[in-house]
Amino acid sequence: MTIGTTRDGRDDGTRDDATPPRSTVARLPRALGHRWPTLLALALALATFVDGLPPVPLLAGLLGVMPVCYLIFGAFRRELGRPGVLVLQVAGLLGFAAVALTALAVDDTLGFRLLAVGWLAHAVWDFVHHRTGKVVPRAWSEWCCVVDASGALAMLLLA
Repeated sequence: MTIGTTRDGRDDGTRDDATPPRSTVARLPRALGHRWPTLLALALALATFVDGLPPVPLLAGLLGVMPVCYLIFGAFRRELGRPGVLVLQVAGLLGFAAVALTALAVDDTLGFRLLAVGWLAHAVWDFVHHRTGKVVPRAWSEWCCVVDASGALAMLLLA
């Protein structure tokens, strides 16, 4: 009888060699490699907000541009022709643009708070797109979700 077998010769699942199973630390590089959009997004958010908040007009402009990117991706991926998809994407664009324009019309403190809510709502928008895998590539929605959530948090903490 050898190590790893029972009396009747069946394998009991133990290993003959002393090699331990791969640890969490050993799996970390591979896991991080799959999360490259998140790492890139965190780097961008850090670079953007490390020295304070950018001006309200810039952050409002970004909130307005984000949904346009979804329309562009959706057009190239030919996903806007499915029932209701274009209507939903345009509704998102109008909603986020309304928040951005409102943030421009109020004082900066309230503007940052409105933008934080808008960016957080867009992070949810990204998350839903990531889960469904529709309209935009998953890497894009993952990246955008982390940028938006990080930006919203920075605006709430720094405003």
